[in-house]
Amino acid sequence: MGKTELWQWDAVDLAKAIRLRKISSHEATKACLDRLDAVNPKLNAITFQIGEQALRDAEAADAAVKAGEALGPLHGVPVSTKENIDQKDLPTPNGVVAYKDVIAPADSPVVANWRKAGAIFIGRTNAPAYSLRWDTDNALRGRTYNPWAKGRTPGGSSGGAASAVAAGIGPISHGNDYGGSIRFPAYCSGVAGIRPTMGRVAAYNPSAQAERAPTFLTFSVQGPLARRVKDVRLGLHAMSGRDARDPWWVPAHHHGRSPQRPIKVGLITEAPYVHPKVAEAVRKAGVTLSNAGYAVEEVTPPSIEAARELWVKLVAADIRELLWETIEANADPLGIKAVKLWRDALPPITMGEYLKGFSHITRHRREWSLFLEQYPVLVGPNSGDLPFEIGFDTTDLARTQHVLDSQALMVTVNLLGFPAAAVPVGTTPVDGAPKGLPLGVQVIAGRYREDLALDAAEVIEAQHGLETPIDPAW
Repeated sequence: MGKTELWQWDAVDLAKAIRLRKISSHEATKACLDRLDAVNPKLNAITFQIGEQALRDAEAADAAVKAGEALGPLHGVPVSTKENIDQKDLPTPNGVVAYKDVIAPADSPVVANWRKAGAIFIGRTNAPAYSLRWDTDNALRGRTYNPWAKGRTPGGSSGGAASAVAAGIGPISHGNDYGGSIRFPAYCSGVAGIRPTMGRVAAYNPSAQAERAPTFLTFSVQGPLARRVKDVRLGLHAMSGRDARDPWWVPAHHHGRSPQRPIKVGLITEAPYVHPKVAEAVRKAGVTLSNAGYAVEEVTPPSIEAARELWVKLVAADIRELLWETIEANADPLGIKAVKLWRDALPPITMGEYLKGFSHITRHRREWSLFLEQYPVLVGPNSGDLPFEIGFDTTDLARTQHVLDSQALMVTVNLLGFPAAAVPVGTTPVDGAPKGLPLGVQVIAGRYREDLALDAAEVIEAQHGLETPIDPAW
């Protein structure tokens, strides 16, 4: 599919063409809105369209270009935002019927920063109830579908974002990542994304009635999804500005000191569960990096299983003690069942065990930080399994345990607080996926070294990236 239509263009190219007055923001925005009308009825990725306002904003963006005003890096570029962060005067339901009338009094930091960068907001994307599933379905907005295969999850909780950009409904979308909720949807839907270092991107919801639970504060971050790594980089830089409402925000540089050359890359092909096709994708990525001058070898990192178990233990404790009554009262039945299954994957713990567990985070981060001194870049699975069939997280405890085994390296990164970029590595033939099912890897680097992760991801993408956007495959 040649990229002749503006909805097929990458964000970097749109932004440049708008600045140079080769195209207008109005034309780009209208093209993405028309694409939304064409494919969203099949996908249900965008749940709240703001097309009329978007076109007015695009006209204002074009007027600013003609007037010679200073332009931000996303000036005139259509984007979408997930329905679990505040966007002024719009609902923030977070996949919950009871919150359908919660209207944001002000923009969250991500929205405010993208607005300052000149982005044009065309819609809001779907998320599961409370954004607590690796799938995207809820009683308020319904199910979001994967454009590659209707019977496979688009991932969660940023499944709407991933499905939208994969199908051409805007080149960049916002997501957040508590246990892989950017990287897993990017993997399932054949796009790219990054989970930044905690503190890189400010987070706060003005509509929130309480502060976030400790694990949400420690493990959850905001980040972009896009079809191309260059657009991920652009979206990340644009959303990373200071916001005094988040006291944990860090004024970190976007480029650090270059490691010793050749940069050593550790390939992680073994974890509690890794499908042979996924391990093959990791090794393919390694060959590509080796050919590009990286020094690549398969490695055994500090214990992934111990880190996974600690993440699950602490998250399950927060859900039991702080969130379960609210979830049980307000979430849809499948959402309740999914959260209960993985909450019950480990038994309850005492307050002493909880506090000791938090102290152990430091030990894991120290061990992995020392490991990254030897290997500044690590490449491994996002999920160790192929994108799951719909229903994977509402079956039984044994199936849930398999899912937790498959997601082990992904949630380990959340425990560690490191940045990790998801990037596609081709496809694999699967029944029900006429164009194949996406494969991919995550590229992990040290704290605030998103630049190293994105540089390596871009090399992998150049060899193995997918031809997106795609039409729904049914």
